[in-house]
Amino acid sequence: MDADARALRSRAYESRSPGATEALARNIGEGLHEGTLVTLDGDLGAGKTCFVRGLAMGLGVQDDVASPTYTLMQELGGGRLPLYHFDAWMEGREKALLADGGDAWLSGDGVAVVEWADRIRAHLPEPRLEIRLQHRAESVRGIRLSVVGEPDGGPLTDLLRALPPIQDLAPEVAEEGRTG
Repeated sequence: MDADARALRSRAYESRSPGATEALARNIGEGLHEGTLVTLDGDLGAGKTCFVRGLAMGLGVQDDVASPTYTLMQELGGGRLPLYHFDAWMEGREKALLADGGDAWLSGDGVAVVEWADRIRAHLPEPRLEIRLQHRAESVRGIRLSVVGEPDGGPLTDLLRALPPIQDLAPEVAEEGRTG
């Protein structure tokens, strides 16, 4: 894959406020389709649940968003698509997720979001949108969006390409040498 193709599959930002992080996620949520899987990784406090709140807004979800740490999965509704919010933080979650039919939710009738996805990555289907959040300062986060397992010209790649500018959200130069 050449640098131009990689640049379309990955974008990086520096968010200078929780509001900018939510705005980016809201824009992404507005463009997601049924069966989309979104993974989130980052340290505690990096903004994973903040990002899910923005996705929920973009989907029009009416339910409150909180981290599902002790419940494995929360189904959030009231929007154009249901949002299935998973948390893989606790040890053994991949077995519980698969045993309880979670694999059907991961590519089902709504949008599935998995926090701490690195812990169960081997069990996750493709295509998916991977999001990595990095804590840089009090209100500053690095955010990398990457499309995995989708053919060129797919809906997730098109979504990344179409993201609008957002106040307090600065594009960074991508590793591939293109502005992301």
